[in-house]
Amino acid sequence: MLALKRIGRNVAQLEAAAAFYAHAMGFQPVGEITADAALADLLGVERVRRLRMRLGAQEIELSECFPPGAAYPQDAAANDLCFQHIAVVTSDIAAAYAQAAGQGATPITTGGPQQLPESSGSVIAWKFRDPDGHPVEFLQFPKESSPGFDHTAISVADAHKSVAFYENLGLAKAEITLNRGDAQDALDGLTGAVADVVALRPPRPTPHVELLHYRAPARGVFAAIHPADIAADRMVFATTQGQSTLTQDPDGHFILFEPGS
Repeated sequence: MLALKRIGRNVAQLEAAAAFYAHAMGFQPVGEITADAALADLLGVERVRRLRMRLGAQEIELSECFPPGAAYPQDAAANDLCFQHIAVVTSDIAAAYAQAAGQGATPITTGGPQQLPESSGSVIAWKFRDPDGHPVEFLQFPKESSPGFDHTAISVADAHKSVAFYENLGLAKAEITLNRGDAQDALDGLTGAVADVVALRPPRPTPHVELLHYRAPARGVFAAIHPADIAADRMVFATTQGQSTLTQDPDGHFILFEPGS
């Protein structure tokens, strides 16, 4: 495993999702909408239309599956195991918040953007959902940062087990924080949130993976997710192996290994 190349997201309607990511966050198309037979085979569907979009140096891939998978679970919360967000960097979170809200973003965070304490990096953050239900986070760092997305975060049941799994893939454990308090509750839309946050970095300087292990509140239980479901985000890693393969981590999050640099 070399680098985190992009995040794949299944959507209900490709053109509508692409318009939201463009107008709400500034992602721009990379090429045209195209059919992808190889991805359809990996996801176990008849066909897939997909579009890659870029913000700064980072890419996402929006994919529409036929037949479509299940909708995003309506009652899923930030501490549930199906949760996976991308953290988009902005230099003006107030403007970004207003722009996304104006395009139909559904807030997860209560009370607008939240200033997190120094122990959590002193960032200002706001979480919301796109029209398909996928979580997204805006981040404003204390120092000016390049546009793009900083990381993808996944909720996990056992931090030690997940760290061992991802270290075995080649990621390295970096910062570890314990996030709690009123600002964290507001950010996650939860009450009494206590979360271990473990940053895992790939060998190359690309966006990293964050594990979110919620000690509290108790998590809900969701049925297994099919690769074509709306909630089935994919972390796409570049590898030196010869063919693309799709697998899952201990909590069911999807990982696509793709040959290339």
